[in-house]
Amino acid sequence: MKLWETKTDPVDSAPCLLIGDIGGTNARFAIANPESPGFSREMTFKCRDFESADIAIGAYLKKIRAPEPTVICIAAAGPVIDGNVRFTNNRWNMSEKELTQKFSGAHVKLLNDFEASAYSIPWLSPGDCTSVGLPGAIDLNKKEFMIGIVGPGTGLGTAGLSKKNGQFVPIIGEGGHSGFAPETHEQMEILIQLREYFDRVCDERLVSGPGVVNIYRALAKIRETHVADANAAEIFSLAAENNDELAKEAVEIFFEVLGQVAGNLTLTLGAFDGVFVGGGIVARKPALITNSRFRTGFERTGRHRSLMERTPTQVIVHPHPGLLGASSYALQMQ
Repeated sequence: MKLWETKTDPVDSAPCLLIGDIGGTNARFAIANPESPGFSREMTFKCRDFESADIAIGAYLKKIRAPEPTVICIAAAGPVIDGNVRFTNNRWNMSEKELTQKFSGAHVKLLNDFEASAYSIPWLSPGDCTSVGLPGAIDLNKKEFMIGIVGPGTGLGTAGLSKKNGQFVPIIGEGGHSGFAPETHEQMEILIQLREYFDRVCDERLVSGPGVVNIYRALAKIRETHVADANAAEIFSLAAENNDELAKEAVEIFFEVLGQVAGNLTLTLGAFDGVFVGGGIVARKPALITNSRFRTGFERTGRHRSLMERTPTQVIVHPHPGLLGASSYALQMQ
């Protein structure tokens, strides 16, 4: 049985638990199941079409003919400080206090988007993930574990999830903004090119949708080759179709650096029980990462290589892990 489904009929008389996952480009909303993790009536809106998050929420509730929500739990792509979030890659700001006032005293919680992704991990089914390299799948039925989550999209998110004494504890930060450390000669050349445009080159400048465009353009300058403007989707498609050598090289470097980021996260957290890779870029084209230098970058850690070689890595192919995680948290807020 799926933990999510799409419906268009009016919301029934059960408590309305509104959940959302808002990134730099899209705002996804759904109604959480009131008894177990899962959701229905998922819809996606473009952030640019609305002046603020509360207007987008109102449009969604009107669209599905839902009553005022009793609970609002939103995963947001940015750091949540004292119940407030300023999005890293879009113009919206959100406040738990303001949302409570605008939606008739609903219980409101803002989560970092990768905090929500972390909460989703225990509820993913085997079909929601695919292994990258060896070893195989992670056993989440272990009494205790520490895992990492990393995901490129409009930006780059990171998180950890610890299970101790039967409790799940997410570890949240802004790891995508750690400084980029090149590990190969060609990565050093790319860094030199990017320093022409950015005072500080963080991992997100390479490992994200805009990041693969940065790599592509940097390679064109290094190779002294003219390329037409191409967005991230076009670059990944060109690489997948083997129609553009520069795009293929850019995507290889993208996944190699993603592996390095995931490896650094593993070492930092001690997440040797495994790493999950999320984000729309990887989920849409899992075959690209499977056949890439991701594991090369992940395992290339010098003295701790043997630890990394036995650490599993999996791609999350569930369509909306942020919503699934938010649904799990929303149950606790009733």
